[in-house]
Amino acid sequence: MATISVVVPALNDSPMLARCLEALAGQTRRPDEVVVVDNGSTDDTAEVARAAGARVIAEPLRGIFPATSAGFDAALCEIIARLDADSLPPADWVARLEAAFDADPRLAFLSGPGDFYGSTRLVHWLAETLYIGGYVWFVGLLLGHPPLFGSNLAMRNDDWKRVRGTVHREMRTIHDDLDLAIHVQPDQFVRFDKTLRVGVSARPFASFAGFQRRIDWAFGTLGLNWRERSLLDRRRDQVRYDRAHR
Repeated sequence: MATISVVVPALNDSPMLARCLEALAGQTRRPDEVVVVDNGSTDDTAEVARAAGARVIAEPLRGIFPATSAGFDAALCEIIARLDADSLPPADWVARLEAAFDADPRLAFLSGPGDFYGSTRLVHWLAETLYIGGYVWFVGLLLGHPPLFGSNLAMRNDDWKRVRGTVHREMRTIHDDLDLAIHVQPDQFVRFDKTLRVGVSARPFASFAGFQRRIDWAFGTLGLNWRERSLLDRRRDQVRYDRAHR
């Protein structure tokens, strides 16, 4: 059975982080370690994490990707799982990750969608149907492999090490999960399991400005990789690989 680290980047999110860590403590198969990345919090985020038994590391460079990649680098286990501070995994989430990776040696990256909580039913529908649904469809079509959703993600530690030098880990105004998906290598197998779900806060979609910012980041991530030609080149590599292994 594979060992599992869960990485949770956090910035001034101690109430929601406490709920996330409580959900991890209640797993039917508890993670072997929980790594909370304190991204410069001025509240009691670090104290809440330590009180819950998590290992806390500090990442002073602000941004989701800097914090997340620092946590991935610090993870000690064979499988690295990723949640946001406001994610609420169901009790069997870690067990399902373990079963999926143990059952398929090819599997490099595993992801699933979110069930949004908070806000209104309309906001939930827009976030799940248009934002996540559109993301899954468009990115899958663009890259030739399933997308990754950063609030509900797992990968083999060895596979992270293969791509960590190519992703834009020090940039804060891009989507870390989209950038990671773009840099997946052709022989790294990705699965998006629509039944592997976690609770995710709808607060980023509470305002049009919040929604627009995420759209801008998405196109910024695509544009950055397109200008560097990594997106086009990796799409071509994926097509060649798929044809050669049919």
